[in-house]
Amino acid sequence: MGSRNASLPRICIALGLGDVQKLLAHARQELLAGETFLEFRLDYLPSPLDGVRAIAELLASHPECTILATCRRHQNHGRFNGSIEEQLRILDAAVDAGAHAIDVEIESAENAKTRMAELRQNTTVIISYHNYDGTPAMEPVLRRLAKIPADGYKLVTTARKPSDNEKVLALSKSGSKTPLILLAMGEIGFSTRVLSVAQGCLYTYASPHAAEGTAAGQIGARHLRNLYRFDKFTKAAKVFGVVADPVRHSISPAVHNRAFQARRLDAVYLPFLVAPQQLKDFFALANALPVQGFSVTIPHKQKILRYLDHVDPLARRIGAVNTVWKKAGKWRGTNTDAQAVVKPLSKHLRLPKSKVLVVGNGGAARSAAFALVDAGAQVSIVGRNPDRARALAKVCDGTPLLREHITRDTRFDALVHCTPLGMWPRVDETFFTDLVPADIVFDMVYNPLETLLVQRAKDLKRQIIPGLEMFLEQACAQFEIFTGESAPRAAMEKAALEALQTKREAAKADTGIIKK
Repeated sequence: MGSRNASLPRICIALGLGDVQKLLAHARQELLAGETFLEFRLDYLPSPLDGVRAIAELLASHPECTILATCRRHQNHGRFNGSIEEQLRILDAAVDAGAHAIDVEIESAENAKTRMAELRQNTTVIISYHNYDGTPAMEPVLRRLAKIPADGYKLVTTARKPSDNEKVLALSKSGSKTPLILLAMGEIGFSTRVLSVAQGCLYTYASPHAAEGTAAGQIGARHLRNLYRFDKFTKAAKVFGVVADPVRHSISPAVHNRAFQARRLDAVYLPFLVAPQQLKDFFALANALPVQGFSVTIPHKQKILRYLDHVDPLARRIGAVNTVWKKAGKWRGTNTDAQAVVKPLSKHLRLPKSKVLVVGNGGAARSAAFALVDAGAQVSIVGRNPDRARALAKVCDGTPLLREHITRDTRFDALVHCTPLGMWPRVDETFFTDLVPADIVFDMVYNPLETLLVQRAKDLKRQIIPGLEMFLEQACAQFEIFTGESAPRAAMEKAALEALQTKREAAKADTGIIKK
């Protein structure tokens, strides 16, 4: 690539707005936030030439700005209905207005090779490929693109399974000197947006602060920089993450990345959306990146065991793993949920011979039940699925109960709630509709911080152990397993509270209210 592109910033803000004044307003907002590399999607405007004039206007007052002009045709998932000749004429006008680079889709470039060569004499030319259906073999696509001389080649696919990310990122790790922009769209492809630049790609795309992005899976530059430490980790960074479905709600990335920052580690922690049937495929991605460790949550805590080389005895007895790491090339699993239940409860209750009700029958409930029985508690188990509750009680030496057997006269020393009921967005749901049958209530749900169950327990003057206590205990244990260093608990707690606050504010923006 020519030296004219060497100074392109690492994050490009994609601005696709249908009104030129809104386009300029959002552009200025991004510049105020320190983001200087902006893509103007001229095809989003009723008159793309209005966008060309907007480029000149913006650069007159903000010469520090770098503009990438794009006018994608309707045939290639854009909004411009004109001919290729008209498209390139608009982009040429954008260059005359001061645009530093243009993006031309391969379908147009192949039909206008002479014109592309002329454009490249005056500006930086990016030739792009987009696949909205999936992720094909990437080398043939790159060979197709490279037939037309350009200053950069953009390959954008759609991730349908976790290993699609590796197919995309493999090009950046191939040692090729070809200048690339590599992305997989969609939530499954999120890791490519974070990792590609560290692995040598020119830049990645982010959504504007106060508008929708132009592609599925885009997040804001502020999140890339602050949450994922985009500018801090290197090509050699260790990769960790959380495996879940859904995963968007997780605050684990905020907490662990803050911990890496506090300990000045070259590492990044990512959310991995993995459907139940894609666990095996995820390991293909994990081995290739390579991932060093990951947290496991709903719905994978039990199914993950079959893919691990070694599981410690307690996790094997529980039948659920929430922490996986690689040692000597082998995947190992443990369960930090167990100690995260016992430790907070022990501060409020002498566990031997205490009566504890575990609500639930999934992976979290199994962790709680086994840990409490091992600590000497008399454990009863009730769940939404009576058969599974009975099965859990049988294997952990607990007592199964039916929901209807628990009345206002029933009283336990502690209740440990292990179901997703009450978790955002199901904030109005609770297992017990009109009673709280325990002196101490430990709700594993931490989003929201105060569930309906906790509210009712407070009204009845019961002792409360918030779900965040359990989350932090297990997260700190995970961090120490992942890194071999002591967990910076204070920093992690602050990050958790900030992340939850951000989610509440987002909910308020979406609904007009903050649900508690």
